[in-house]
Amino acid sequence: MKLECRNICKLYGEGTTASRALDTISFETGEGEFLSVIGPSGCGKSTLLKIIAGLLPPTEGTVTYTGDNPGTPLNSMVFQEHGVFPWMNVIDNVAFGLEMRHVPRKERYAQSMEFLKKVGLASYATRNPHELSVGMRQRIAIARAFVNNPAILLMDEPFGSLDAQTRLILQDELLNIWSEHRKTVIFVTHDIDEAILLGDRVMVMSGSPGKIQEIIDIDFQRPRDLRIESTREFIDIRIRIWNILRAEVGRSIGGDNHGAGN
Repeated sequence: MKLECRNICKLYGEGTTASRALDTISFETGEGEFLSVIGPSGCGKSTLLKIIAGLLPPTEGTVTYTGDNPGTPLNSMVFQEHGVFPWMNVIDNVAFGLEMRHVPRKERYAQSMEFLKKVGLASYATRNPHELSVGMRQRIAIARAFVNNPAILLMDEPFGSLDAQTRLILQDELLNIWSEHRKTVIFVTHDIDEAILLGDRVMVMSGSPGKIQEIIDIDFQRPRDLRIESTREFIDIRIRIWNILRAEVGRSIGGDNHGAGN
């Protein structure tokens, strides 16, 4: 499945008090591409994901999906806050989307267990979320998104609240699952290294109103691991992205950012 955003604009409010969160955003993804999106706080990254997901209407512009994904949802979204249901055990949380599509219990449990194995939670299938760590609950959210077999997976800083070690582990697990299933992924992050490590391309956005500053190809071969972060090529890309962001971050810190959205 491919995605095309064409001239997306988003305003909050009306008339002279309206605040422009996104300004003329146009890009498209390839089939099975992992697109990282990075930008300063308040640049509209989360707003863009919500528009792509159909949770918010754009003020102007269009979002178009191209390709076949019969019988499954167009997209699934994973947020920074894991969003598991506290009254359901682990496997019922993962199987929730399948249950809503009326997949029989035995089948949805079998599919869900396969993804619990992939994220290392098979032995916790009957536990309740409050018994698990924050990182483990985020694994539940990732498994739930993939088992639902969406055409496009939208991820809004899913590792942003995790400690550094857990974040590295989940980055690796995400890459392993993605490599196997090759869903189109749009991944929002504030972390430059994470954007480079995970993405086929990195879309760098400006401060509010959010615009695309540059889209950078990431040519490292897959599979990837943390060792690429010590290479000269990786460091050069990191510096390039930071140079793009530096003025925008400075403007935001200086209080010149009046837009809405993340």
